[in-house]
Amino acid sequence: MAGDWLGSIVSINCGDTLGVYQGCVSAVDQNNQTISLMQPFHNGAKCLVPEVTFRAGDIVELKILEIPVDSGRQTNISVTTDYVNGTAKQRPIETSNAQNIPRRPDARSNDSVGTSPQPCSKSYVDRHNEGLNQPKNFRRRHNSWSSSSRYPNQVTPKKSGPKNGQLKTRDDECFGEDLEEIPDTDFDFEGNLALFDKAAVFEEIDTHERKGGGGTGAPSDRAPTYRHDENILESEPIVYRRIIVPQPGSKEYCTDSGLVVPSISYGLHKKLLSVAEKHGLSIEKRLEMSGVCASQMALTLLGGPNRLNPKNVHQRPTVALLCGPHIKGAQGISCGRHLANHDVDIILFLPNFVKMLEPVTNELNLFCQTEGKQVSNVKDLPDCPVDLVINCLDCHENAFLRDQPWYRSAVDWANQNRAPVLSIDPPVGDQEQGIHAKWSLELGLPLALGEQAGRVYLCDIGIPQKVFREVGISYHSPFGCKFVIPLHSM
Repeated sequence: MAGDWLGSIVSINCGDTLGVYQGCVSAVDQNNQTISLMQPFHNGAKCLVPEVTFRAGDIVELKILEIPVDSGRQTNISVTTDYVNGTAKQRPIETSNAQNIPRRPDARSNDSVGTSPQPCSKSYVDRHNEGLNQPKNFRRRHNSWSSSSRYPNQVTPKKSGPKNGQLKTRDDECFGEDLEEIPDTDFDFEGNLALFDKAAVFEEIDTHERKGGGGTGAPSDRAPTYRHDENILESEPIVYRRIIVPQPGSKEYCTDSGLVVPSISYGLHKKLLSVAEKHGLSIEKRLEMSGVCASQMALTLLGGPNRLNPKNVHQRPTVALLCGPHIKGAQGISCGRHLANHDVDIILFLPNFVKMLEPVTNELNLFCQTEGKQVSNVKDLPDCPVDLVINCLDCHENAFLRDQPWYRSAVDWANQNRAPVLSIDPPVGDQEQGIHAKWSLELGLPLALGEQAGRVYLCDIGIPQKVFREVGISYHSPFGCKFVIPLHSM
């Protein structure tokens, strides 16, 4: 008996979770209470698998849409199978195919529990006969899961009655239009737009407003009109000079937004750092902040995400770090530690001294915990050009260090290596630098740098606004959403 349903087209409703499946019955297992469909469609879309199997407990409702026709006598059977708590109930109805038009009963028997008759808007026979009468170039509209294209010789029962006639009329109104009557030419948007005289319309609007027809009351009481390039919201005028210093330096800079950043003298810069340290911005915090900003700028100069990514492990950049035994050198060592943590090959040059400052020793101990390499002789620096040289040899106070042999050797190596140079907190312009830098990074507020400093950048090291006010500087941050910004000479 189960084999009689093989090849039938069925619709299986598995509830809201699994959805509705349609397909051809390929197997029915009465012992395990399962049914399999081949070439299934799920919610109107074709499944990726060629066959799916359902258990009786998963089926909420099963409808047999089409049954294969017997070779001896064409018989149309409409069967509705309802699964209630895993129990299948069926009611087959057999009718003769005298006129090739099957009929379907208007109602089900009482043994169908918890279900109601489902209306059928249009039978397969009607659609098939209409397709035979249409011209060859007629395109039939149907759902992607419809079995009419896959089984053209099979029929499905059709419900009779006045309601079916109403549905047929609606289908004819929607799909019965002849496609040959639809024009093939595209709509001429440009030609229709040319019919609209925009200048005349706007002139009429302006004339109407000048005559007072735009609204009631006096002209001053009416809301003003704005052009597309006018700002509706009123705002205060932009003040570009928001940093005022008591002792301005010899140069002024401006940001990309046009804000003016004046330079300060080294004495005022030293006083600013001293007051900030008194309020809790210790040397260690300042070194860490300057190291983070300098490393962020260096990573950008090295190529950023285009160079530093997991796919370019064979092209790791190499940076030579030239540091002296002072606070400026400690800033460079902090920068090298952060760069080494970002998979940059660091070679740190630091001359040997019997006793170094405590901040330098602390930063050096942290750097030794990275994969970076430390050398004390210039001969140990690479002979081939590196990707970047970071210069922290110079100091504001101890100018006598430039007479040391290690300093002159490091300067000669940097000038011969032909790599771009980044100077961190270089000295003021009246002191000649041995290494010509392409970029220079200033801290807090810039000093008046010379031409050898290259392009000047400014970084935020976290000095509070009230600290600026205490030293007599009227300060508003020019950084916006960044910690490192470029400065342009005015």
